[in-house]
Amino acid sequence: QVQLVESGGGLVQAGGSLRLSCAASGRINSINNRGWYRQKPGKEREWVAGMGRHGSTHYAENVKGRFTISGDESTLYLQMNSLKPDDTATYSCSALTSSFETYWGQGTQVTVSS
Repeated sequence: QVQLVESGGGLVQAGGSLRLSCAASGRINSINNRGWYRQKPGKEREWVAGMGRHGSTHYAENVKGRFTISGDESTLYLQMNSLKPDDTATYSCSALTSSFETYWGQGTQVTVSS
């Protein structure tokens, strides 16, 4: 199994920055892909950014140029710049293993005030 724990959320003013972290433990060498998702109040969860095993990165259009995903074997980061009130959500990280199991963290709240 894989355990994921997010941190780094908080309250920030519009235009500000936050850096989220996702620490993985357990069978981390079985992870092929990792990603960040967010869920806004009353909305479905949406994909934000992803990172492949060999470092390839991908972004949703509405965060491209503002968010940067990075990480090493055990920790995944999401650097969020130029934050907007519309970025307010609970952010969660996920991990997809080589046996096609998906694991989720508990989430961290990001609130952007106008």
